Amino acid sequence: MLKHIHLRHSLLTATALVALPQMASATDMSAAGAEMVEAEPIVITGVRDGYGQKSSSTATKIETDLNDTPQAIAVVTAEQIADQALRSVGDALRYVPGVTVNAGEGHRDQVAIRGQLTTADFFTNGLRDDVQHYRGLYNVERIEVLKGPNALIFGRGGGGGIVNRVTKRPFSDRYMAGALSIDSEGAGFVEFDLNSPLGDTVDGRVNAVYERMDNFRDIEGDRWAVNPTLGWRIGADTKLTLGYEYAEDDRDVDRGIPSARDGSIADPARAVEGFDETFFGTRGLNRTTMEKHVVDMTLDHDFSDALRFTSKALYGDYDKLYRNAVPSSAVTDVDGVPSVKVSAYEDMTLRENFLWQNDLVASFATGMISHQLLVGADYANQDTDAARLRGFFDTLPADQKSPNGRETFVPLADPFVIPPLTFRGGSGERGAHSDVEAIGVYVQDQLSIGEHVDLIAGLRHDWLDIRVQDFVGGTDLSRSDNLWSPRLGLVLKPNEDLSFYASWSRSYLPQSGDQFNSLSPTTASLKPERFTNSEIGVKYRLADGLDLSLAAYRLDRENTRALDPLSNETVLTGAQRSEGVEIDVSGKIGRLSLSGGMAFQDAEIRRDTAAAPAGRTLPFVPDFTASLWGRYDIADGLAAGLGISHQDDIFASISNEVVVDGFTRVDAALFYDVTDNVALQLNVDNLLGEEGIGQAYNDNNLYPLAPRTARATLRFAF
Repeated sequence: MLKHIHLRHSLLTATALVALPQMASATDMSAAGAEMVEAEPIVITGVRDGYGQKSSSTATKIETDLNDTPQAIAVVTAEQIADQALRSVGDALRYVPGVTVNAGEGHRDQVAIRGQLTTADFFTNGLRDDVQHYRGLYNVERIEVLKGPNALIFGRGGGGGIVNRVTKRPFSDRYMAGALSIDSEGAGFVEFDLNSPLGDTVDGRVNAVYERMDNFRDIEGDRWAVNPTLGWRIGADTKLTLGYEYAEDDRDVDRGIPSARDGSIADPARAVEGFDETFFGTRGLNRTTMEKHVVDMTLDHDFSDALRFTSKALYGDYDKLYRNAVPSSAVTDVDGVPSVKVSAYEDMTLRENFLWQNDLVASFATGMISHQLLVGADYANQDTDAARLRGFFDTLPADQKSPNGRETFVPLADPFVIPPLTFRGGSGERGAHSDVEAIGVYVQDQLSIGEHVDLIAGLRHDWLDIRVQDFVGGTDLSRSDNLWSPRLGLVLKPNEDLSFYASWSRSYLPQSGDQFNSLSPTTASLKPERFTNSEIGVKYRLADGLDLSLAAYRLDRENTRALDPLSNETVLTGAQRSEGVEIDVSGKIGRLSLSGGMAFQDAEIRRDTAAAPAGRTLPFVPDFTASLWGRYDIADGLAAGLGISHQDDIFASISNEVVVDGFTRVDAALFYDVTDNVALQLNVDNLLGEEGIGQAYNDNNLYPLAPRTARATLRFAF
C-alpha cells in the first residue's frame, strides 16, 4: 500500500474515533484497528501482513504455532478490525465459523459457541472478563476464539469455547495514530493511539476513544474509554507491564421487536412485519450505564533460556445498571385488537474481581523427546452485589393488568406507547451477594517427538467455593466443588506446513450458572454440569501466507438438570449434544487478504432437561453458516474490500416456537492513501439492503438487520 510507511498497516494499529456532536454508532462498545506488538519495526516501515496470525500463547500458555495446536482457533486481527471498520465484539465474530451472536438483551456481549450460550466466557489477555457489558475494540491487537472446552487453561466455564481479547502494549518506538469517522445514520467516533519511550528502560502507551451512537432505530448513547500502559525493562531478563483502563458506557437498551404467528398455530412464529423501526420500549426508561476501573500487571522473568516465569494479576471494579420495558409475548389478539404483553425490570450489578495467575515454563529434552513443561497456579475472588426491582403498572385499573400488577397488554402501533411504570420492591424482587473463590493448579507438557509428532497432555484441579446470600429469600447457601479437568492432544506433521490433529478435553460449570447470581437449596446440592469435547482436524499453511483449517467435533453437555417424573425431584439426567464441521481460512496471498469460513452444525437435547424435552434443537445454532471477507490491494495506495456472510434459519429459544429466517448480507469497502501518513476509507454495510432479523435474544426480542449503512473514516499515523 503506502510506499514507505504503508499507512494501512500502520493505521491498522490506530483505533479510535470520536463522535462529532450528533454522531453515533449503530453497534455496541468501541472498536478499531490495533497494531501487533510483535511487529514493532513493521509499524513504521513494513508492509501489510494480511489477516493471518501464525502463533499464540492463549491456547497453551506457551507461544505455539497455531498449526501445532490441537484445537480449532480463529483469530480476528487488527488489520481486519480496521479494514471492516468493526465497532463491537459481536461484529468482529460475525466472520468466525461456529459462533452465533446473540442480541444479549441490548446491553451486553453474548454468543453461542458450538451451541453453548454464554455471557461470561470472555477474557482479556487470558484473564477472566465476565461482567456483562459491551467490550471495546479501541485498544485491541486481536481477538482469539478458542473452540471447545478450555478448563485446563481458563478454569470453570468455557464449555463451548472462549473469546480472548489481546490488547496493545508499549514498545520502544515513537508512534502516533488515530482516526475520525462518521456514518450515514449520524454515528461516529474519534480515537487515538500514542506510544513513546519514556527513558532508556521505560515505554508508555495510551489508547483512547470517544463514541456517539445512533442507528436506524434511533438507539442512542455515548461512551468513552482510556487505557494507559507502561512497560518497564528491569534488567536484561525481566519486564514489568502495568495497565489501567477506565470506561463509561451510557446507551438506550433496545430489546428488538416481538414475534407474530402467520396462520395456523402449528406454524412457527416469526418477527412481526412492518415494525422494524418501532421501538418497543420507553425512551429514557430503557437505559443502561456501565462504569469500570481495571488495573492489570504482567511480570515476565527469564531465569535462563530454558526456564521462564510469568505472573499476571488484575483488579477490576464494575458498576452496571440497566432498566427496560420489554415485549414478553408474541402479538396477541385482545378484544379484537392486536396487542403485545409488556413487563419491566431494573437490574443493578456491582462486582469486584481479583485475579492472579502464575506460570513456570521449562524447556528440556529427554533423549529424542523435547519438552515444554508448564506448571501453574491461579487464584480468583469475585464479589458481586446484584439486585432486581420489578416494574409495576400502579396507575392502571386492575382489569388492565395482571394479578401481580407487573404485566399489561399494549396495542400494537407505531409509536408503541407503554403506560407509566413504577420500579419498586414486591413480587419478583431479588437482591443477593455472591462470593466466588477459586484456586486452580495445573500441569501441562508439550512433547515433540522428532520433527513430525507433537503430544500435549495436561491436568487441572480446581477448588471452587460459591456462597450466595439471598436477602429477599432469606437464605445463605454455599457450594464447594473439587474439579478435575484433563486435556489430551496429538499432532502429526508430515511437513512444516501440514498438520493433522486429534484432541479430547473437559470442562465444568456450576449449577448456579455463569454469573453466580443465585443458589437454591436444590442447585446447592447438585454437581456441576460437565462438557466433553472430542475433535479431529487438519491445518495447512499455503505459501506461508494463507492458513486453512478443517475441524470436526462432538461436544456433549451432561449433568444438566431435569425433573424426575416419578419422584418429582430435580435430578442430573439431562443431556445435550452439539456436532459439527468447521472450515476456517485466514491470511494473505499476494495482494489478497482473506478471512472467513463455513460451519455445519447440529445441536439438540438428547435427554429431557428442565428446559426442554429430548429432540428439541438448541437455539442460536444454524445448520449452516458461511462467510468470507477479502481485501485486494489494487495498486500502491488503492484497495477494495468485499465480504459476504450467510446464516441459515435458527430457533429464537429452546421452545422451538419462533423461527428466525436465514439471511445473506454483503459488505464492501474502498481504501485510498492520500499521503504516506493519511488514508481515507469508505465502508458500506449491507450493500444490497438485505431485510430480516439479524439477531435474537428470545422468542419476543428479535433484532432487525440494519439497512444499508455507509461509514467514512479518516486515519492517520506518524
